[in-house]
Amino acid sequence: MPTALPTPSLHGRHATFTLLGDVTGSSRALRQIRALRDLGLEVDVVQVDPPRAPAALEGGSLDGLEAVGLTALEVTGQGPLLFAKAHRAMTQALASSRSDLYLASDLYTLPAASSRARASGAALVYDSRELYTALDSSAGKPWVSAVWRAVESRTIRHADAVLTVGDAIADRLEGAYGIDRPTVLYNAPDAGGETDRDALARHLGLPDDGRMVVLYQGLFRSGRGIPSLLEATRRVQDMRLVLIGEGVLEDEIGRADLGDRLVVSPFIPPDRLATLTPGADLGACLIEPLTESLRLSLPNKLFEYLAAGVPILASPLPEIEAVVGQGVGVLADPSDPTAVAAALRRALDAETRVRWREKTASVLDPYTWTRGRATFQALVASLLS
Repeated sequence: MPTALPTPSLHGRHATFTLLGDVTGSSRALRQIRALRDLGLEVDVVQVDPPRAPAALEGGSLDGLEAVGLTALEVTGQGPLLFAKAHRAMTQALASSRSDLYLASDLYTLPAASSRARASGAALVYDSRELYTALDSSAGKPWVSAVWRAVESRTIRHADAVLTVGDAIADRLEGAYGIDRPTVLYNAPDAGGETDRDALARHLGLPDDGRMVVLYQGLFRSGRGIPSLLEATRRVQDMRLVLIGEGVLEDEIGRADLGDRLVVSPFIPPDRLATLTPGADLGACLIEPLTESLRLSLPNKLFEYLAAGVPILASPLPEIEAVVGQGVGVLADPSDPTAVAAALRRALDAETRVRWREKTASVLDPYTWTRGRATFQALVASLLS
């Protein structure tokens, strides 16, 4: 664990955080906003989505965020059309803002944040949370990828600092645009302290019948191995699958006909979800390499399982395997239900899961937010000094 450095104070300075989405549903966004607040910055959030968990910005369980100002823009559409509308709305919303720092938490809000930062002489940070030129939403649509490439190429060089989620994407951005290598901030919380391993069962009313509880938390969409996971659950009797989230696969999940062996819960805010995750016996992170962004991903859920002391069922993709291959779970082809079922049967052995669980904290340690927070705050302080 690194030695904690004194936190610099930026009292009286101001930051604006932008996102096409909802910061109250994003653990990464909330961690960064908290870190900005801890520096003494006043923080405003401008997002394109209504807040799913308003208490996150009003106090409640999220200490230190009660003074965050939120502007939620109402924009509808999809793909580049949504971006065009969001860009106009974001540009208008930022026109009267007075900030020392603009942090664009995705590519979609970067052009508006960049324009405002340049006009006002403020610092600009871009967080490339994904490889936006190769998202699953643009698979088979080369013209959509070309739009995002053009947008990113024009704006990324205006950023005073670029952040991203993993080393592979950092290398890709550096090579593609000739910029300084982005700073890597992993999508990882710190390891949990005291945990209530019965909280998930209480929350969902799960019976204590000895079945292994396999948890998937995240979006219900293609590229996450959900169809294979459902079919594998059908084949492995001594387990129960819990899906927490929402998305376009909800109808398919509803047709799975797995009886009480499948439990589905809607979206749960990040802080609350973190208290429930330790109740799982195995966490599913079956990313399919449908696009380069997915192939190089290091998802939140991977580290959230580790932080909760939960072993992992994961895909053998380069970034993910580098973590799980350290002895904290089992790998399986996410597109092959037979392979997923075989991995689940291996995980049925309680002693094996105990060995995996015992390693989760040490494997998580290099990626924790304790380390990332110090890096993030030092970067912000350097830009505003």
